[in-house]
Amino acid sequence: MKQLINLVAILITTSVAIAQNNPVPSKGLAAIDKTGKFEVREFNRHPVGDNDILIETMYASICHSDIHHVHSDWRSDEPYPYVPGHEIAGKVIQVGKNVTKFKVGDYAGVGCFVNSCGKCDYCKADMEQYCTGGRVLTYASKDIYHNDEITQGGYSNNIVVIDRFAIKIPKNAPMEKVAPLLCAGITSYSPLKFSKVKAGDNVAIAGFGGLGHMGVKYAKSFGANVTVFDITEDKRADALRMGATKYVNVNNPEELKGMDDSFDFILSTIPAKYDMTMYMRMTKFGGDFAIVGMPALINQPTVTAGNFVFTPNRNVYGSQVGGIKETQEMLDYSVKKNIYPDVEIINATPEAVEDAYQKVLDGKVKFRYVIDMKTLK
Repeated sequence: MKQLINLVAILITTSVAIAQNNPVPSKGLAAIDKTGKFEVREFNRHPVGDNDILIETMYASICHSDIHHVHSDWRSDEPYPYVPGHEIAGKVIQVGKNVTKFKVGDYAGVGCFVNSCGKCDYCKADMEQYCTGGRVLTYASKDIYHNDEITQGGYSNNIVVIDRFAIKIPKNAPMEKVAPLLCAGITSYSPLKFSKVKAGDNVAIAGFGGLGHMGVKYAKSFGANVTVFDITEDKRADALRMGATKYVNVNNPEELKGMDDSFDFILSTIPAKYDMTMYMRMTKFGGDFAIVGMPALINQPTVTAGNFVFTPNRNVYGSQVGGIKETQEMLDYSVKKNIYPDVEIINATPEAVEDAYQKVLDGKVKFRYVIDMKTLK
């Protein structure tokens, strides 16, 4: 009863703020510094504009990218304190006067970015993730469209976003499993589609975590023969359960024999230092090697010009999530085919998030932690 009363009070307060075009009061789990400590903090979001929607967050999942950001693995100027989270699923509780895509009561999701210029070649091609004129990330990013405020992410009770950057979620979808699709899902789906993976292709997934296990599920649904590479025995049974035809423990040299020139497509989701040239050699002549895993700056794998020259005619490329149009396509496909991540639900407390971060770093999560934001106090 107390939680219900608190929720009603928050909704009333939020509604008043919106009606008066005031900043929207919010609460979230904020990273304090690069040690990975969290605190519950209150803050304000910008007012709901004519083209915005306000989403009451139901679930927000933990991406390894969140951990890299919080631990300052990729940049030295992280704007602490801030609220991470770019895998967000919730309910629309307010819409701006120009919004037609959503109505109050609809379910909506938010992924890795919340705005872009809309004018550059990438934006015009529905690839806003590569916008060169003003992409705004979901958190820890300067929002040039709202007075340079620092964006706050999904480990929070709500989020304000322009409607064209929100994804429509069917009401029959399992919301706790939908949230990870907004990054892990699209990040693995997009390169599989770009490389036109098809039935009968031999596909390898390197790294069997949050992204990797989604890569297995999508590749299998396309009819590919899937081999999983990882560093532990703990996930062998899970890989086979999800449809992989083979599992390779890279710490066992015997299992790596005879793998060169084996795969039409390889997806690397590895977030740590690894032997990239090994996977280049495993890619068939004319095949594709797509890289979506991004290790910390101090743990980047290295390749030389010689690695490319003496492993010729392989297509090696990187990929970042997908645009809004493709993300909607991915979500619709996932719901239709019943493809969802394996998740573990945790409470919205600093202690639970800190523990989850450590377990992700230790490789002990199967396969995505999802925060139940209704438990935020």
